[in-house]
Amino acid sequence: MTDAFSDLSQSAFEREDHAAQRAANSQRFIAADDLEVDDSTGSFELEDRQALRRVHGLSTELEDVTEVEYRQLRLERVVLVGVWTSGTSADAENSLHELARLAETAGSEVLDGLIQRRSKPDAATYIGSGKAQELRDVVAAVGADTVICDGELAPGQLRQLEEIVKVKVVDRTALILDIFAQHAHTREGKAQVELAQLSYLLPRLRGWGGSLSRQVGGRAANGVGIGGRGPGETKLELDRRRISTRMAKLKREIAEMGTARDVKRSKRDSNRIPSVVIAGYTNAGKSSLLNRLTDAGVLVENELFATLDPTVRRAEAVDGRIYTLADTVGFVRHLPHQLIEAFRSTLEEVAAADLVLHVVDASDADPEAQIAAVRTVFSEIDALSVREQLVFNKVDAADDEALTRLRRIAPDALFVSARTGDGMQSLVEAIEDQLPRPAVTVSLLLPFDRGDLVARIHERGDILEEDYSAAGTRIVARVHAGLAGRLEPFVTGATQGSVVP
Repeated sequence: MTDAFSDLSQSAFEREDHAAQRAANSQRFIAADDLEVDDSTGSFELEDRQALRRVHGLSTELEDVTEVEYRQLRLERVVLVGVWTSGTSADAENSLHELARLAETAGSEVLDGLIQRRSKPDAATYIGSGKAQELRDVVAAVGADTVICDGELAPGQLRQLEEIVKVKVVDRTALILDIFAQHAHTREGKAQVELAQLSYLLPRLRGWGGSLSRQVGGRAANGVGIGGRGPGETKLELDRRRISTRMAKLKREIAEMGTARDVKRSKRDSNRIPSVVIAGYTNAGKSSLLNRLTDAGVLVENELFATLDPTVRRAEAVDGRIYTLADTVGFVRHLPHQLIEAFRSTLEEVAAADLVLHVVDASDADPEAQIAAVRTVFSEIDALSVREQLVFNKVDAADDEALTRLRRIAPDALFVSARTGDGMQSLVEAIEDQLPRPAVTVSLLLPFDRGDLVARIHERGDILEEDYSAAGTRIVARVHAGLAGRLEPFVTGATQGSVVP
């Protein structure tokens, strides 16, 4: 009876708590409606992302987590290590600073950073056996539980370095993949990230101790004996087969989603709607620019790879022409090849665009390296032939000396601030000037009851002259060939085919 009463009381208390929570939520929603909250910077998504944060110093991870290698990364207190093989010391330090920002974005606390000067990374331990011993002492001194290497390590390098430092070792590629896994929201984005993670994992799959040992029979391997004889897949082979099967399924799903993307793109192409893509280095302010230009309401956060899912918005030029603005995933130095392959269907938006706004962080310590890294990715997706407009963002945070140097090395670039709005009018004018113009010039007399065609010409064409008479609307305009065919019954003058740059 007492237990039943306790259960009933607990249920009553739970109902009261749920009722109170619902009332609080209702009040919050009512308050939000009354205040007409503006979510133009993705504040709701940002609040949801920060709703559950890990408390430093507390861990739910078991002491013995060495059964499998491919467990989810749990980065907490980390030490960074890089190998300086070329360039200046400033280049090596900038790369390590960027690695620190990546680690902080993944949710870890950076305790120390080390750089070693070598002609090339050590084939066995990445930094050499002697330096690995020194790294072990540093890790023990600061109390770190993870080492992050500024490069992509081979499976053997990961294993041998772990054996020396006695803590988890993660390379730059695994760190970036972990960030992408945290920030992907759409079904396509999650599938692309999972495919990239599995591609990275497959050659690095390995067992710990005897948990993934080979299956043998007879007197081999200390005599497994009865029950162990005969052919059969090992645990390692089973995992590899399952990963390969999952990768094949993900590729099919991404291909199907890519078909839907191609249909949308072909519809825009059939209507001759120009496409402008915003691309550039991560955290250069691409989403902020999109919000400033179109009120897209995309999430804006001062961290690397804050937004991964592409966003396409409709925009209208001053003369009435319609075009699309698309935001893309940010790039970074040494962007993992697995991500480029997995996100290829998304990155194809860049190659198919009429104009690329290449956004660069003007306040960064090395903006030239950002430009080089982005153009390297452009070359891998065959987008170097697309017309490019350099846009240096965050001029409000850059010093005058840096801006003078950037204007000297890129005289045709635009300098803007998405936060303050400086230079945005010049950017809009530059976009409209570089939009592709229709190729056919027509002279028309449209009856007043064909206002639909007049509106279509304003949206899809370039008006040169427009006048009104008793017979109808007289228009001289440049339109694309498909629309020119529909307008042929109303042509009054000679139709010219002229390609306008």
